[in-house]
Amino acid sequence: MLLSDQGGQTAAAKIPRPATLRESVIEAIQELIVSGQLRPGQHLVESELAGLLGVSRQPVREALQQLSGEGWVDLHPGQGAFVHVPTLEEADQLLAVRALLETESARLAAKHTDEQGVRRLRELCSHGIAAVKSDDVDAAVATNSELHALVTALSGNKVLAELASQVARRVRWYHTPVARQRGMTSWEEHTALIDAIEAGDERRAAKIMREHTEHTRVSYMEQRENEPVEPAPSKPVRRRRPRQLG
Repeated sequence: MLLSDQGGQTAAAKIPRPATLRESVIEAIQELIVSGQLRPGQHLVESELAGLLGVSRQPVREALQQLSGEGWVDLHPGQGAFVHVPTLEEADQLLAVRALLETESARLAAKHTDEQGVRRLRELCSHGIAAVKSDDVDAAVATNSELHALVTALSGNKVLAELASQVARRVRWYHTPVARQRGMTSWEEHTALIDAIEAGDERRAAKIMREHTEHTRVSYMEQRENEPVEPAPSKPVRRRRPRQLG
């Protein structure tokens, strides 16, 4: 498609470029960290990660460098790369920001409520409850993320949605360890939230979301306080080989 800029010059519309191999490796490693397959403090060996992901060592090396800059990986000279161990302070700060963003998202979702959006929220809630009943933590965590993302999307505020998406993956990383502990209570809170959104009750939707995110924050902080601050580094354990990248 050709577009005209303000000066009358013709310019081609930008075409979305496909993800590079490095970007795919970055996303794969992030997912391994978020899902707990790579644990905080775990030693990351380039050759083993390359074999696990079905790629050469070069994109793995590049991915670890970028993930280090983004706070997912720590690089120690002479020792190598390790999965970052979030400090209590940084986890507390991120979960506090998440609460602010999602509380406003819930309020706006109630303000702009529509039947289709509520129906989709209830479908996700049903899937989440089923996952808890079958003790499928991975499915429960993934569905939880989908539900929260949908609430943000239903807010109608694109800037708010963009900001929330920037912290969503790290929030899922922090939520995974406490998902079983939160269990069905979390989904009862989701049900109450959806009821408030459907009723168009902005104040109640915001209150429920604020309390809901606070419960998750407190659960995470309590669990971390009972664990060593720095888990002892360990070498990766070979796991089931995922689909090859690229």
